[in-house]
Order: sequence, then structure tokens, then C-alpha cells
Amino acid sequence: MKQFDLLIIGFGKAGKTLAKTAATNGKTVAVIEQSKKMYGGTCINIGCIPSKVLVHDGELNQSFNEAFKRKQDVVDALNKKNYDNLATEENIEVIDGKALFKSNDEIEVFDENNQLIDTFTSEHIVINTGATPVIPNIDGVKTSKRLYDSEGIMELQKQPKRLVIVGGRYIALEFASIFNNLGTDVTVLEKGDTLMPKEDKEIKDTIISDLSESGIQFITDVKTERFEDNEDYTTVHTTKGEFNADAVLLATGREPNIDLGLENTDIKLTDKNEIKVDEYLNTTVNHIYAVGDVKGGMQFTYISLDDFRIVKDAIYGNKNRSTKNRGAIPYSVFIDPPLSRVGITAEEALENNKNIKEGKLPVNSIPRHKINNDDRGLFKVVVDKDTNEILGASLYGKESEELINLIKLAIDENISYDTLRDNIYTHPTMAESFNNLFDVD
Repeated sequence: MKQFDLLIIGFGKAGKTLAKTAATNGKTVAVIEQSKKMYGGTCINIGCIPSKVLVHDGELNQSFNEAFKRKQDVVDALNKKNYDNLATEENIEVIDGKALFKSNDEIEVFDENNQLIDTFTSEHIVINTGATPVIPNIDGVKTSKRLYDSEGIMELQKQPKRLVIVGGRYIALEFASIFNNLGTDVTVLEKGDTLMPKEDKEIKDTIISDLSESGIQFITDVKTERFEDNEDYTTVHTTKGEFNADAVLLATGREPNIDLGLENTDIKLTDKNEIKVDEYLNTTVNHIYAVGDVKGGMQFTYISLDDFRIVKDAIYGNKNRSTKNRGAIPYSVFIDPPLSRVGITAEEALENNKNIKEGKLPVNSIPRHKINNDDRGLFKVVVDKDTNEILGASLYGKESEELINLIKLAIDENISYDTLRDNIYTHPTMAESFNNLFDVD
């Protein structure tokens, strides 16, 4: 049995950052990773980075082959960089294998042939195993040869002429936009009666209109019943007809990866099968923490990075940081152009009996849109009429993924809306839109 000061299961953002920090401060660290393809975690290998390379190259009218090749080059480089960053550290041992808890204190690691490599124990253990795609129980899902999850769809060697996407959540919309820009005919099948139900209705309607005009077909309130492989294509049978596809993407969500032998521990799960944690990310076992997607909540790499800060402070600091003081959490959906959001919408504010003012600005009224050569989009903000605080923003348009962070900062620092309204911004930029967007009086 090998003893470490810190043992981390999984090579994701929180875990790898904590490993490096602990090791440089003299702690002995083990990082256990089941797959060599996942050095560095979900984001750089099968998530944010490769998909955004495809978004970027699709917007530049690159070909399918050019975009997918560059995506793989970027992933390979980052995978190696992340491995080297830990493996070359004197106090870190990277262990390839599958980790299973034997007890609260012991972890067994097995190789790809299910042979025991060794047993490990540690003063502190961090579970950082991420999430895995949800595969719906639909007839033919286990036998069809043209079905892919969000990971597999980025490994295609040949461009599909027709792509059917089952699911209408944000991942589905990003891939719909990617493949549409690369020249594939895309159909999105959503079982609900609307897309993006939590978004501002006016912005949502504008997005759906723009994506539909770009060539994406959206079908809502539809149930996918069966997949049938033919010689050259797959037929998707639904309650609203049949759809033929060269590839089918199952974008039906992700669930925590908890195949860890947790039944041998006192670690408890939530009713959603997420690892239960407190505000310091401590599990129900005192020396074991859970970070990133495996604990549920928003599945973003920047949340995982903040998880690192919280656990670092819990183990080696004074526990000042917690999930309760993260501040407002922004997000971006990288459709073309992107949607970015922080805080609440006007509808949500009114439901909470807020007295509000609302700002609205079409992107085609921002001078920078002429330079960007893209007039699509709509910016909206919600302000508390009684306190002047910013309650939320929904920005749909070019560079919104950058602008939303300024509004997040203003919310966290209790900066009143008129400060953003009256600030001096460089020209010509998208940020100067705030002069008009926040002119809500």
C-alpha cells in the first residue's frame, strides 16, 4: 500500500490545479486517471476547447476536414502539456488506471485488464471524475452504427451530409450551429414544447429565428421512438415522421461519473445520483472532497476552477471560500452568434415581486456591428428600480462571451447600473453599447 498526502481521482481542472499547488508546497500527491485521452480533463479533450475550435473555424468558413484536423492538433497539444505539467513534478505521481474505493480510507487501482496495480491511502482524497453522456433508452440505440454522443461526434472522420440531433439543450444547439456552419444539413428534435425555456422569451425567439434562417430545422414537442440502420443511412422514427441521417447526435444531457465503488464507503449521493457535498465541497466522509461535474450543479470548467480554490482553502487555508460566496455565475452558449447570460431575466424578476427597469438594445444599433459585419442579436438588462442594482443580463450577439464578465463583476461588486451607463469606453467596441443598454430611465 502506498501513502500520499493528497490523492486525486480524475485529471480535471480542479484536481490538476490542486495537485500542482499541493506538490509545489511540499505535499506528496497521486493523480489517478483511467484514460490517457483525458489528461487535463473534459474541457480540453472532449468539451469546451475542441468544440470551440470547431465553432471558430466554422465561422471562418473552414472546411470540415480543416476544422476537425485543427481541433485534434489543439487537443493533442493540450493533452500532452497537461500530462507533462504534473508528471514532471517531483512530488506528483500520475497513475494510469481505474480507481475503486475499498473503504473510506483505501483505494484500489486496476489496469485495463482489470488487474490490481496497487492499493493507495491518503490524508485527503478528492473525487474529480466529471460526468458522462446520458444515453436514452430508445429502441435501436444499442445497435445503430451511426449514433454518437457529444464526445464521439467530434471524432468523425467524414462529414455527414445530414445530421439529426436528438435533444434541444445547449450542447445540442452548439453542435447544430457548428455543423450547420460547416455545411451539414441539421435537424434538431426536442421533446419539449420549446427550446431554451429558461431564457428571456424575446431573446429566445430571436435566436431560434436566426438559427432557422441559417438553415437549421427545429422540431419541438416530438418523441424519438426508434433508430433503424439502412445500408447508407440511419432513419430516426419519431411521433412527427421519419428523418434520415448520415449521423445522429444524442445530446440528452450528462450525468455524474460515480462508478467508483462508493458502496464500500460512507459517501452519500443526492436524489440525482450526484455526490453530496457541503458548502466546502466536503462529502459525508470528513477527509474526502468532490469537485467538478461529479458533485452536480453547473457543468463548467470555471466552476471546477473555483472548486479548486474552495478545497484548497478548506484543506490548507482557513475555509473563507465556499459555494455560498461564488457570486453571480455567468455562462455562454457558443451558437453563432453566442448567447451569454448572468443573473435573472425580467420574467423571473417579476415573479419574485421585483420593481424593475429593463434595458434593450438591438445589436444592429451598435456601431461595432458594421466592422464585425454581423447585425444579428439583441442585448437586454434588468435593473432593480428601487436599489439601482443590476439583476441580470441576456446578451445575444458577437463578443457577448466577453461582455458578460463585465456585468458579472458589476453585480458581484454591487456597482449600480448608472456606473456602467456613464462609463467611458473605447470606440469602436461592443462594450460601448453599455452607454445605451443601461440607459433605462
